[in-house]
Amino acid sequence: MKNFSITNIDIVPVKTTNGLVGFASLELNNSIYLGGIAIHERLDGTGLRLTYPTKRAGRTEKNLYHPITKELSKALEQAVFNEYNRLYM
Repeated sequence: MKNFSITNIDIVPVKTTNGLVGFASLELNNSIYLGGIAIHERLDGTGLRLTYPTKRAGRTEKNLYHPITKELSKALEQAVFNEYNRLYM
């Protein structure tokens, strides 16, 4: 598994609406800032999930960014969920 440097994680809680509990921002590999990552409660109540920002283009939504590999996806989830749980659980 690759080592990713995920730092400066900032969590902003929101009043829970349709499962949305907050937003996260972070720095990846001290090279890029990623913001607007939504933190949701899973529909089945088994934990949290992340969704990444999109932009509406006409009638469709386009991804602004998202992890491509499972390794990065899991690393981002673990870092954000650990920080969320440390702050709010």
